[in-house]
Amino acid sequence: MADTDPRAATVREFNRYYTRRIGALGGHLGSEFSITEARVLYELAHRENPTASEIATDLDLDRGYLSRLLRSFKKRGLIGTAVSKDDRRHTHLHLTSAGKRAFAPLDKRADAGITAMLDKLSPAQQQRVVGAMSDIQALLAADALPAEGEPYTIRSHRPGDIGWITYRHGVLYWKEYGWDERFEAIVARVVADFIDNFDPEREHCWVAERKGEIVGSIFVVSKSKTVAKLRLLLVEPTARGLGIGSRLVDEVIQFSRKVGYKRIELWTHPELLSARKIYKAAGFDLIAEETHQLFGKPLRAETWAMKL
Repeated sequence: MADTDPRAATVREFNRYYTRRIGALGGHLGSEFSITEARVLYELAHRENPTASEIATDLDLDRGYLSRLLRSFKKRGLIGTAVSKDDRRHTHLHLTSAGKRAFAPLDKRADAGITAMLDKLSPAQQQRVVGAMSDIQALLAADALPAEGEPYTIRSHRPGDIGWITYRHGVLYWKEYGWDERFEAIVARVVADFIDNFDPEREHCWVAERKGEIVGSIFVVSKSKTVAKLRLLLVEPTARGLGIGSRLVDEVIQFSRKVGYKRIELWTHPELLSARKIYKAAGFDLIAEETHQLFGKPLRAETWAMKL
């Protein structure tokens, strides 16, 4: 018998532990569905009219087994099918009203179970767990990047990051735009308020890393029960052009939607051409302008907003 790779043993043991922890064995989350059936329902609920082939490929399922599973779903009235208008060889799948009703409690129990698991930890420990999971996903997905791309990871903030974010904002904005130390002081106040009043359920900080070095960051903070604020988007000059800025903004949007915010606002300046391009592409609109001299020189500032 060949020696077991200790790396593989560790990963398999984690998979077994986490599977048991989230109740994935037997009926998934106390439902009538198996874990595989639940995974297929999840894909159907979160995709727009996928094909069976796409689901089989992404979930690494045997096509014959998936075909039998889908026939069972259709017989039970959980899914509907429609021949593609573009290519009649392809059939698209969707959840019916009955399918959505069947999936809803699964989705709710999954969120509730994970929330209950995380609530037993301190806010800092929760950040470590969620950040580690984000790192695992990003690192394992790195080999899917195009050849011309460079892998990077996105994680939650940890001790040391706040000082780096303040320092790099001060240095870069002085070099690139001539904003003096008063800008750095404002950044310091923003990040200090974030730490002092941190609500992990409604606020977050993401940090981008490449080759072991921090190369970007962004925050989302609560302005009100329904309005979030995107703050302090930064991407290092050496990492620009890799899509990091767009990815960080997308993290804010997805988090804000999940939390239940109805709107995201941000404050920026016309000089920040790359950032403004990212905001516009993401769906933000310019809604107001003003002038100020907060950073040692007269400047025009802009407020952008996005409805969720």
